[in-house]
Amino acid sequence: MIKRMLKLAACVAPMVLVVGCASNKAAQYDYTAFKAAKPRSILVLPPLNNSPEVNATNSVYAQVTYPLAEAGYYVLPVALVNETFKQNGMTTAADIHALPPAKLQQIFGADAGMYITINKYGATYTVLNSVIVVEAAAKLVDLKTGTVLWSGTASASNNEGGNNGGGGLVGALVAAAVKQIINSTTDQSHPVAGAASNRLLSAGLNNGLLYGPRSENYQKQ
Repeated sequence: MIKRMLKLAACVAPMVLVVGCASNKAAQYDYTAFKAAKPRSILVLPPLNNSPEVNATNSVYAQVTYPLAEAGYYVLPVALVNETFKQNGMTTAADIHALPPAKLQQIFGADAGMYITINKYGATYTVLNSVIVVEAAAKLVDLKTGTVLWSGTASASNNEGGNNGGGGLVGALVAAAVKQIINSTTDQSHPVAGAASNRLLSAGLNNGLLYGPRSENYQKQ
């Protein structure tokens, strides 16, 4: 009886390993629509802000064009885009995101629009730490057809190396309190937002954006 059970376990074990490996493998993004559209220029809309921090939109908006330009796309200047919206009475990100893609294409002439939503921005305080987290989601939309060409999410924090400081519990509590004061009185979230933006919109990453026509890596993915 014991021999039969051992044989059965030996047969089942490889099957379990195969299933485990298959479940851990990330599905590859379907770039069919992206490759067919071949966008050359991108209009970045003011990000939607779902966080309680009022500065989140401006902070992220100021930093998202860099990784897109580095990826090989022409990105419409943020200041020009903002002013155009204001001149047309559009001052909130929610109203701008609700505009028909074809209308945006007609106004700005861009091939695609980048829609960004900020889900987390700012410091969170726990008993032993104060951590700044920025998390955002994005989707690239063909402005002529309204087709979603790509979507992704990314996050960054100022505590990704962990808290390895000594001093025991009292030391950790004091360090957390000091860190919370610094995070609350200075704009510590802005550089973290830059890191999150780079992770979200840089090309060449797994399931990330494809390189644009101005990049030497264009159509090599």
